[in-house]
Amino acid sequence: MNTTEESVVFAMDGADTGLYPFLPYILQDIWEFGASPVEVIALLEKQFNNHKGLRFLDLGCGKGPVSVQAARSFGCHCHGIDAVQEFIAEARLKAKEFGVDHLCTFETADIRVAVSNCRGYDVVVLGAIGPVLGTMTETLNLVSQCLSDKGVVVVDDGFTDDEQVLEKDKRLMTYNELLRQVADAGMKIIAMRVMPSQMIRESNALIFSKLQQRCLQLSEMYPEKKYLFQDYIVRQEEENEVLEQKIVNATMLIGRC
Repeated sequence: MNTTEESVVFAMDGADTGLYPFLPYILQDIWEFGASPVEVIALLEKQFNNHKGLRFLDLGCGKGPVSVQAARSFGCHCHGIDAVQEFIAEARLKAKEFGVDHLCTFETADIRVAVSNCRGYDVVVLGAIGPVLGTMTETLNLVSQCLSDKGVVVVDDGFTDDEQVLEKDKRLMTYNELLRQVADAGMKIIAMRVMPSQMIRESNALIFSKLQQRCLQLSEMYPEKKYLFQDYIVRQEEENEVLEQKIVNATMLIGRC
C-alpha cells in the first residue's frame, strides 16, 4: 500500500511526495478542486425525496465544498474525511461561513483506513479521487459496505476511447470497461451528468492560474526545490489538456442492481 503522502500527491496529479507539505500553500486560493457540488446536488435532488434525512459521507472531501453545499441545499448531515489537516481546517471554516457547521463533521484521516468504520450512509461521494481505493470494482465493493439499504455512490471520474491516453494513464478506462467494473461490483449506473467542455476549460483556467502563481512563489522561497513546483505546473498543464480534449468528464450516480 502506498503511504498517505503518496496517495494524496498522486490523487492531486503530482509525482513526487516531496510536494505533499506544500499542497496547502499551492491550493490556498482554491476551494473547489474535486467534484462539482452543482453536479452532485443535481443528481441527488432527483434520486431522493426526503433530502433532509440523508446521511452523507464525502471520502477525500478536500476543503469540503460538496459536503458544505449539500448541507446547505438539503439540510442533511454530512461527514467529510480527508488526509490533509489543513484542508479539513478550511472545510470547518467554510461550514461555519455557510451556516451549516451544525450539520457538517469533518475528520482528518486516511480514507483507506477510515472507510472500514463507516456504516449506514445514504450517499457516499468519491469526488475525483482516482484509484485511491483500488480499481472501480474494488472501490465499489469497499464503499458499498458503508451504504444504507437505499444508499448510492456518487463518483466523479472520466473515461476515454483514446488509446494513447489509456496507455499513458493506467487510472483511466473506456466506457465499456467502466460499465463492466461497475457490474462486477453488483452495481449499475443510475444516472450521469457530463460536464460541458466549455465549463471544464473555464474551471481549469481559473484553478491553474492560481495554482501556478503559488508554485512560482514557492520556487522563489525554496530555490533548492524549484524542480518540484515546476514539474507540478507542467503536469497540471498536461492534465488539463487531456481533460479538455480527450476525456469525457462525468459525475455518476451508482446504485445496487
